[in-house]
Amino acid sequence: MSALDTRYNIVAVLGSWSEIVVEGLAVPAPDRSVAQLVRFLLRHLEWLTAQPPADDLADEIEGLRVDLLGVIDPERGARRTFAAACVVDDCTGDITASPQVVGYPHRSSISCSSGHSWEMREWLTLRHLMNRKREGVA
Repeated sequence: MSALDTRYNIVAVLGSWSEIVVEGLAVPAPDRSVAQLVRFLLRHLEWLTAQPPADDLADEIEGLRVDLLGVIDPERGARRTFAAACVVDDCTGDITASPQVVGYPHRSSISCSSGHSWEMREWLTLRHLMNRKREGVA
């Protein structure tokens, strides 16, 4: 049941944010499948993250991530971390996204081992910068 509930929540949240894009940009709506909704949101991510409710988007996506990890592996899901090279110029540190609660439930912290830190709402932009840096190295 929890897997079905989580899938329903994923479609509902992605669909809701897709509707904001459809209304704001006057573009056709995607099909209501997870894959189509994700592709649509990624295509319009730059516009969406520039809107006032971008903080809410990041918080809701983080909540879905936590819920999904809880379904996949209830005991270990909440303890997983992500690591990558820092995006700050000339920084040799590593970025880690830790599931430690900051402020209220489902909010995680993102920090660099050299001392840089970001709020979870900045994750989407940060991820884009990490991808760009990785492409530059290649």
